[in-house]
Amino acid sequence: MSERIEAEWLSSEAARAVTEMLEAGGHAAWFVGGCVRNALIGAPVSDIDLTTDARPERVVELARAAGLKPVPTGIEHGTITVVAHGTPIEVTTFRRDVETDGRRATVAFSDDIAEDAARRDFTMNALYADARGHVADPLGSGLADLAVRRLRFIGDAHDRIREDYLRILRFFRFHAWYGDPQGGIDPDGLAACAELAEGIAGLSRERVGGEMLRLMAAPDPAPAVASMAISGVLMRVLPGGASDPLSVLVHVEEEAGLAPDPIRRLALVGGEAAAERLRLSRAQARTLQSLQEALGAGWGPGELGYRLGRERALDVLAMNAALSGREIDPVSRETMEAGAGAALPVKPADLMPDYTGPALGEKLREIEARWIASGFALERAELLP
Repeated sequence: MSERIEAEWLSSEAARAVTEMLEAGGHAAWFVGGCVRNALIGAPVSDIDLTTDARPERVVELARAAGLKPVPTGIEHGTITVVAHGTPIEVTTFRRDVETDGRRATVAFSDDIAEDAARRDFTMNALYADARGHVADPLGSGLADLAVRRLRFIGDAHDRIREDYLRILRFFRFHAWYGDPQGGIDPDGLAACAELAEGIAGLSRERVGGEMLRLMAAPDPAPAVASMAISGVLMRVLPGGASDPLSVLVHVEEEAGLAPDPIRRLALVGGEAAAERLRLSRAQARTLQSLQEALGAGWGPGELGYRLGRERALDVLAMNAALSGREIDPVSRETMEAGAGAALPVKPADLMPDYTGPALGEKLREIEARWIASGFALERAELLP
């Protein structure tokens, strides 16, 4: 093992407590997956996962003996979440797949790290590190692939996908985050995704939606989404979706200083049924719908700011700019900002009792329309009947 990682999380109290717990009990303790991959390439690490030859019941026993809190979050699959110093760390027993149905796997526990590595999805995710940071590459290809940002399925891509069809979407999501945008997407993996795309129909909308949100949150998901379109995967996930405007939108966002926003991007490329197809949360669905409605409403920049507020109005300006193949016009942005800070100077009480009920609402809308058309310049006295 020539590679070694150095990361703050590796020497954290929580990580040390769990690895020492396992090793003191006579078992292996290997960090695995995203935390190792990201540490090697200098990317942020959000979750720490460990794998071990200890069986789940043994992990529970050792955790309790060490004064840590074991939570059986996935004990049937070998996973115990051990809470140490307030930090949850998933500890999963080495496994091998016995049977899969494209969504779930029946697993058998193993004592062999190579068997555990062979059941994972991509070579760059089958990297392990011990408590000292020394990296193990049981398959012999993960480190080399990660070094050149080459995302490849482990073994035969068709076999890996048939084990869990969500891996089709993970393939594009991981390419967007960790692949080499200049080197292109792995052709064998892409071909397998195209051939087996119909398997996506058997996945829950929540799982599909989660993957798409993560994909769209990548700094530049456009090349991966374009590959989804070419392979026929995008039409199965988002019928009516279009990948073409996304690359322009990413450029517009960068020029405008906008952070990646998956809902903004989905509103542009996802089609009318995106919220339903991806089973978004109510808040996400409302935001997506409001952006799409505003995009087709024909509102000027000022009215966008007034009706949507600065943040979402800027989203629509970016989307409109992308559809036009240009950047956000500074004057339009300034006008939008003015609209976002404007408040209609006429209140319902100013029109009563002369107007009540539906007539009151109609009069207010007429006054609001004149005020917006004036560029928010008309004052209260000029607006009142």
